[in-house]
Amino acid sequence: MGLLIPLIIIALCCLVIWRAGDGFMVASEYVGRNLSEGVRGATINAIASSMPEVFTSFFFLFVLNDASGFSGGIGTTAGSAIFNSMVIPAVSIIAVISMGMVKRIEISRKVLFRDGIALIIAEFIFLILISGSALDWHHGLLLMSVYVVYIVFMFVSMDKKTKEALMTSTPQEDEEENQEEVENMETPSFFLALITLNLERVFIGKAKINDTRAWFLLVTATMCIAGVCYWLVLACEWLGEKTYEVPYLGTFEGLDIPVMFVALILASAASSFPDTIISIKDAKKGNYDDAISNALGSNIFDVCFALGFPLFVFTLINGPIVMSEDIIDLSSELRLLLLLSTVVAVVIFTAGKYMGRGKAFILLGIYVFFVIYIVGRGAGNEWAQSIADGLVSMVHFFNIN
Repeated sequence: MGLLIPLIIIALCCLVIWRAGDGFMVASEYVGRNLSEGVRGATINAIASSMPEVFTSFFFLFVLNDASGFSGGIGTTAGSAIFNSMVIPAVSIIAVISMGMVKRIEISRKVLFRDGIALIIAEFIFLILISGSALDWHHGLLLMSVYVVYIVFMFVSMDKKTKEALMTSTPQEDEEENQEEVENMETPSFFLALITLNLERVFIGKAKINDTRAWFLLVTATMCIAGVCYWLVLACEWLGEKTYEVPYLGTFEGLDIPVMFVALILASAASSFPDTIISIKDAKKGNYDDAISNALGSNIFDVCFALGFPLFVFTLINGPIVMSEDIIDLSSELRLLLLLSTVVAVVIFTAGKYMGRGKAFILLGIYVFFVIYIVGRGAGNEWAQSIADGLVSMVHFFNIN
C-alpha cells in the first residue's frame, strides 16, 4: 500500500500531463505556424512538450526546499533527456514502420549534426557548471543564456528561401486548413470535454483558431500541467522517504532511497509523455526531422532552462544551495552519464543515411540498461556501485569537481 498510493498518483499525473499537453501543443503549433520544419521541432515543439520538466524541477526545489530538491530536479531533467534521446526516436521509428508507412526513415543529417552537437555542448557546459559545493543565481542565469544562444542560432540558421516562403504564407490559409480538419472530426460534448481535459474542444471546438483562442488554450494548459506537477513531485518524495504520512489515511513505508533515483525513472518518464506523443504524431505525418529534433531540442531546453530557471529563481529568493558530498557525487555521476549517453545516441543517429528497426532496438536496449543500472544503484547493488564509482572517478580525474 505504501508504494501503491504514490504510483497511482504518478499514473494519474501522467494522464493529465498527456491530456493537457495535447491542448498546449495545439496552441503552440498555431503560435509557431510560421517556422520551418526542424526549427519548429527544436524550438516551439520542444518548449511545449518540456513544460512538465520546468514545473517538476520548480516544485522539487520549492517543496523540498534544500539540496535534495535540486537533486530531484537534476534527476527529472537528466532522466527525461536520456528518455528523449533513446526512447522517443526509437518509438517513433517503430510506430511508422509497424503501420507499414515506411520500411525505414531518412533524417536530415544537417538537423542531426546541428541539434546533436548543440546538445553535447550544452551538456558539457552543464557538466562543468553545476559542480562544487554551492550553487547560486548566476549558475541558473548562465544555463538559461546557453538556451537563448541556441534559439538565436536556430532562427539565424534558417535559410533565406525558407524565410521568404514563410513570410509569404498567410495565417488565413493555415486557419482554413485547420478549420477543415476540425469540421471533419466528431467533437464530444462540452461537459465530457471538460472532465476529460479535452482543452482543444473546450476553447476552440468547431470555431476557427485565432490568436486569442490559442493563447487562452496555452495559458490554461500550462496551469493544468503546473498543478499536476506538484502532485508528481509529492508522490516521488513519498516514494523516496523511509516513511511518509498521507493526510486522513495514515503513515506508510517508502523505498528509503535518494529522491534523485525516483525522479530519474518515474518523474522523467511522466514528464516526457508529451514529447513522446508529439514525436510520434510528427513521424506519422512524415515530419521525421521534427520528430527527432523535438527530442533533441527538448533535451537542450531541459538541461538549460528547465533546470536553470528554477535554480535562478530559488537562489535569488533563498540564497545559494549548499550541497553535501553525497549529492555532489550523485549529480556528477548522472551528468557524466547523460553526456556519454548523448554522444552514443548522436553516433547512432548519424551512422548511415537511414534509421530503421535495428537502430531503434539498440536505442531501447541502451535505455533498458540505464533503468536496470538506476534500479541497481537505488538497491545498493555492488556492480552498479562499481560503475558509479568509475563515473565519479572520471569526473574527479578531469578536475570538474
